[in-house]
Amino acid sequence: MTKNQTQAGYIDRLNRVDDYVFAHLEDEISFDRLAEIACLSPYHWSRIYSAMRGETIVATVRRLRLQRAADRLANSSADIKHIAERAGYGSTETFGRAFKDAFNMSPAAYREAGSHAAFSNANSAADGDGFPVTLVTLSERRCAGIDHTGSYMEIDHAMGRLYSELAVRQAVPDAPEMIGVFFDDPDLGPEEALRSRACLPVAEGVAIDAPMVQTNLRGGLYARLSYTGPYADMRGAYRWLLGTWLPGSGHEPDDAPIFEAYLNDPRVVPQSQLRTDIHLPLRGMP
Repeated sequence: MTKNQTQAGYIDRLNRVDDYVFAHLEDEISFDRLAEIACLSPYHWSRIYSAMRGETIVATVRRLRLQRAADRLANSSADIKHIAERAGYGSTETFGRAFKDAFNMSPAAYREAGSHAAFSNANSAADGDGFPVTLVTLSERRCAGIDHTGSYMEIDHAMGRLYSELAVRQAVPDAPEMIGVFFDDPDLGPEEALRSRACLPVAEGVAIDAPMVQTNLRGGLYARLSYTGPYADMRGAYRWLLGTWLPGSGHEPDDAPIFEAYLNDPRVVPQSQLRTDIHLPLRGMP
């Protein structure tokens, strides 16, 4: 077996672990069961995971559960106790401490005054100047992509799979740019049917084969909203960009999807410091 085949085998094993974690995020997750899924020794598999994924499996599960909890706090009226239970916490106190460690505020304070609230208030006040939007002209870019269907909050599942596919092919760029392309309105239709795609720009010589799909990001004029904060709050940013900024801008949206460029890594950066550029395609100068 070649070195590349061995690496591909390890990546495939950890991808199976990722699939299981995302499918059972609200269930009790047995680390012995994950070792079985990875077909690796229970003595070593978690250290292999940490070395290859850049965070421990415990940190991955905690981060994903709290991220989902933040989405529910920001975008639903669900009871905090219920949200805590679905995130795997036995008490609201334990959940509150973990959430505050990750988001720098309590669940109740986050629901009341997180960045989603600032965008909601600006939208209500028709304040089109409250957040940084710049007009940029971008060149067309060729990307490798992996499709995702379901909650937009879980596109990082497809991101991880895309990175793994490129790693197997030794085609990860020196400075990879992670991009999410979103095709549907999350306020319309069921969450499980939402379509998105994890993308990463690659050189022309890189072959893009299954399960990857080629995606050409449209070149042209965009409105770029520079957003800082948790991914869970971004629905409010979209509502402000499309409901307040756009009508007052003198521009028309082009017939192409919005995309997000992720500027730092949620595994190492606090949620409140995550930086994302949201790109709205525009038809041209008015």
